[in-house]
Amino acid sequence: MPRARAHGAKADHRQPNRTRPPRLVILAASSVRSPLDRVQTWPPSAPPQAPIGSGLGFSTTATEAIAGRDLRGRHAIVTGGHSGLGLETTRVLAAAGADVIVPARNQQAADRALSGIANVRTATLDLMDDASIDAFANSFLATAPALHILVDSAGIMASPLMRDARGREAQFSTNHLGHFRLAARLWPALQRAGGARVVAVSSGGHRLGGIDFDDVQFERREYHKWKAYGQSKTANALFAVTLDALGEKHGVRAFSLHPGSVPTDLSRHLSQADMVAMGFRDEHGNIPADKVSQYKNVAQGAATSVWCATSPQLDGMGGVYCEDCDIAVAVAGDDPAPKGVRPWACDLATAEQLWALSESLTGLSIRP
Repeated sequence: MPRARAHGAKADHRQPNRTRPPRLVILAASSVRSPLDRVQTWPPSAPPQAPIGSGLGFSTTATEAIAGRDLRGRHAIVTGGHSGLGLETTRVLAAAGADVIVPARNQQAADRALSGIANVRTATLDLMDDASIDAFANSFLATAPALHILVDSAGIMASPLMRDARGREAQFSTNHLGHFRLAARLWPALQRAGGARVVAVSSGGHRLGGIDFDDVQFERREYHKWKAYGQSKTANALFAVTLDALGEKHGVRAFSLHPGSVPTDLSRHLSQADMVAMGFRDEHGNIPADKVSQYKNVAQGAATSVWCATSPQLDGMGGVYCEDCDIAVAVAGDDPAPKGVRPWACDLATAEQLWALSESLTGLSIRP
């Protein structure tokens, strides 16, 4: 297993008939092909994006969502698992008996936050550093029999313009590309599980916009921190669509989700003026009275992640966007409601295009 001690999503290094099991290959950008070229089982239509009537809901907690399931003998990785919703996800999975690894950038913070929680270890991982991702994955592959649960919970929101060492915009790099690379590197362990789930924590913020394929990295257009955030959260949802299509035949299912509005340190890049402008706070720094009922606590916010990772209600399903411990309803792009998944976050053709771009940017692919 990876060594104890850890670090999470970092924002340093910035600059202005019989199918063979899939294998990880390293590609030159010119060799990247569409997922449709290599997977004959790509679904002819989108997975059913409609609620299943789980019986759970907005107020369900993560402990309630796991419903007493026994996860002993299962291995889980939770990025961002030492703070906020990720910490609650880690705590609940570990309490159910799972062996949980929390890779994090800030070693001391992770160790402090997870101190005293049984079945949890930390490891070093910087989602903006390709070498760090590869080192973590290689260590896990060398020592772990399988990976049953991968929860991509780490992320940043509405940060000022920053770039990783390769010049990629920080929110797209951290929230999407880092997790894409991590899943690709861990693919052999996911496949060995004989039934694994990958959970991408997206956000209702995906409604802020889709993927601008003409300028994903904000190299020509003016940087807008909320457009960048919306793009990265849309990417999380589309990532799950394609990964599920690729993984279904091999027992790997993927889901994305909106955890709900939860006060956490994800808002650390926002000023008081930003918070007021977005309606998150009033001029006194409080949640507006008419919006208090729309907010969840951390236990409720982590519930959908845990439900997606463990619920038998989702057996045989995947590639869908969830919220409030159920599959979300698909809504029109101009729907004013804060809930539901917009078309650009569940479109198969867009998901395919993003996957090909991600392969090109990372040089990694999963091939049959």
